[in-house]
Amino acid sequence: MSEAQQSAVSLIRRYYDTFNSGDREALLALLAEDVVHDINQGGCETGVAAFRAFLGRMDRCYRETVVDLVAMAEEGGTRGAAEFFIEGEYISTDEGLPPAAGQRYRLRVGAFFELAAGRVRRVTNYYNLQDWLRMVTGAAA
Repeated sequence: MSEAQQSAVSLIRRYYDTFNSGDREALLALLAEDVVHDINQGGCETGVAAFRAFLGRMDRCYRETVVDLVAMAEEGGTRGAAEFFIEGEYISTDEGLPPAAGQRYRLRVGAFFELAAGRVRRVTNYYNLQDWLRMVTGAAA
């Protein structure tokens, strides 16, 4: 693995370790000022302020931990990816979603990163929203 790849993988791992720690300011410090955040089946937001607001909503509605993380990067270290599971609890109803009542879930997630100067410039997350909805509503698959 090249030094650039190692650095990129390390940054992605720090991103998720910091997410798991709950230290949102430390997480935000890993982002470029003009970070682009592609939200699963949602919009695209730009900037640290928008990411801070997103994290605030997530922390109000969900209690989540990243587990079984696998991180990788291309040789030049400017692009990376991660696959993991989110183990979570739906603690407060999120707008447009079913009522929250402490439902637990375990969801496979894929994320793609653009990295530059030791920071995350873009993060794009993908998961199966229909699987999550089945988990929190108890609907049959």
